[in-house]
Amino acid sequence: MKLEILYFGGCPHYQPALDAVHQVISDLRLDVEVESVEVPTQEEATRLRFLGSPTIRVNGVDIEPDTTGRKDFGMSCRLYGDTGTPSAELIAAALTQGDAR
Repeated sequence: MKLEILYFGGCPHYQPALDAVHQVISDLRLDVEVESVEVPTQEEATRLRFLGSPTIRVNGVDIEPDTTGRKDFGMSCRLYGDTGTPSAELIAAALTQGDAR
């Protein structure tokens, strides 16, 4: 299983999201490859379908349900509810469903 964290340089939510990802992986005792991908430009944001920083994908699928049709790609902060870091529950759900993705 592969998890990607896409972010832009200086994102205040990148490190807390990365820490949360590693904690959930450890708690669930999963074997997951974690790759951080810095998105440097708007052109790359569009090419990578970057929905804001941080964007987390498991096996290429965004951890948030219902993001497939979105086209608001760009160099912005991303919110998960009212915070910039996704919940452990959201991360865990994506990881435990990741084998089916």
